[in-house]
Amino acid sequence: MIGILSKSNNFLGIGSKHSSYPHSQIVIVSAPLEKTVSYGKGTAAAPKAILKASHYVEFYDEETKRELCFEKGICTLASLNFNKIRVDESLNKTYKLVKEILEDNKFVVTLGGEHTVSYAPVKVHLEKYPRLSVLQIDAHSDLRDTYEGTKYSHACVMARVAEHTKNIVQVGIRAQAAEEAEFIKKNKINTFYARDIRQNKLGRDWKKKVLSKLNKNVYITFDVDGLDPSVIPATGTPEPGGLMWDETMDLLKLVGKERNIVGFDVVELAPNKHHTASDFITAKLVYKILNYAFIKK
Repeated sequence: MIGILSKSNNFLGIGSKHSSYPHSQIVIVSAPLEKTVSYGKGTAAAPKAILKASHYVEFYDEETKRELCFEKGICTLASLNFNKIRVDESLNKTYKLVKEILEDNKFVVTLGGEHTVSYAPVKVHLEKYPRLSVLQIDAHSDLRDTYEGTKYSHACVMARVAEHTKNIVQVGIRAQAAEEAEFIKKNKINTFYARDIRQNKLGRDWKKKVLSKLNKNVYITFDVDGLDPSVIPATGTPEPGGLMWDETMDLLKLVGKERNIVGFDVVELAPNKHHTASDFITAKLVYKILNYAFIKK
């Protein structure tokens, strides 16, 4: 196990009483992977930026009416180091750490880094929960078999996940290649396109339709470009016409109430000095998902 961060730089800036590994039910893993980004850069700086911004997120959540961090404890581990190793080696390093934590019956949150890194925690959770549903919030399908000469591109992460399970539910998609559209059709991937949501083609109860496609246990992989760029502009591949904050929180809250969220990752923030609010919003997003994951049913 790698080191543990102290109050000065851990998630939410909480003291040792509620952030030690033995006394924390939740563990934050920082995985600053940046090896295949194809447009905007900066994902390697995201975990540190999220942790820094989280110190300004309120402990009390007004929806769930609790201070989850003190109830469950949140331990933040020191960042993984991917310097001078290949992307597959980086994924293996992440896999081993997440597996070790999950074996201790902790709830794992992985902070990326580019979306490629999500493959590792998803794989670990699939091994523990064989009928697991993977809920993907994203602007892109990420179902290309290869991209720019590698099967481990950020544009291929869900294709790698699909090698283990086709139980993938995509929400917010609005950019894809023809091969991805064909893959979705051939493999019956449940994809909820942003345009269909916005034009009310799925009806007002679209969130319930998403829920109906999810099994009992759910892992969430959240690419921040799934949100509209007006919400989080600091991301490598922003796409217009995305999900808005409240409707996304409503969906995640519904999933938390009706299903069992077993883990999640948040990826693809690309910190930018001109859009520092994106760091805070992403930190807030992490805490909101945690509150929904542990919502009292």
